[in-house]
Amino acid sequence: MTLYQTTFDIFNRNYMGSAAMAVIGQSCLGGAAAMYVLANGTSIPQMIQLAIIVLTCIFVNTSILAQMKHKVVFNLLLLSSILSVVFILLNTLIL
Repeated sequence: MTLYQTTFDIFNRNYMGSAAMAVIGQSCLGGAAAMYVLANGTSIPQMIQLAIIVLTCIFVNTSILAQMKHKVVFNLLLLSSILSVVFILLNTLIL
């Protein structure tokens, strides 16, 4: 089994607890990413990065509240986490 499938199976088995932890975890990670983006100023590129972070976090929270399929929630959670980490690294190391 791949890492993705194994992780999804764990997420799916414990969906209620995983979804609650996902809301808390990705909201904190998204908030940290927003902080790093805004630490570099408020120009147009930073506002675009901020919009991407906020929208992905909103999509994850909305998908959980709308009770979408577990795989959709899991994929959005992965996307949000990856984007947040990328923007944190981008604004810490490069900018």
